[in-house]
Amino acid sequence: MISRHWKGIARRDLADRYVSHLETDTLPRLVSLPGFVRATILRRDVAEGTEFRVVTVWDSLEAIKAFAGTDVEAAVVPDTARAMMVDYDPRAVHYEIVATVETGKPAAPDVP
Repeated sequence: MISRHWKGIARRDLADRYVSHLETDTLPRLVSLPGFVRATILRRDVAEGTEFRVVTVWDSLEAIKAFAGTDVEAAVVPDTARAMMVDYDPRAVHYEIVATVETGKPAAPDVP
């Protein structure tokens, strides 16, 4: 399994709109792709705005190609999202998942 990481900083006043964009556009597209496992959206305030780290998990790099294209490290940032960003990474980073530990407890209601 492969974990894909990408970071962007949204304008603070557009941070909630960016989350909405992810929920209504990006995440539904990801869910429809074979090999997509899950996504986690992390958020924190930084001096420049609101930083987001998007972490997705995939079965393989081949599965990521359906989302990112043949250059799997290329960031996928549609114009709608770019307009909300102060800065963003043009490249994603991938990690092979070598271990995962879970408690088996259900997640809190506000945790994806």
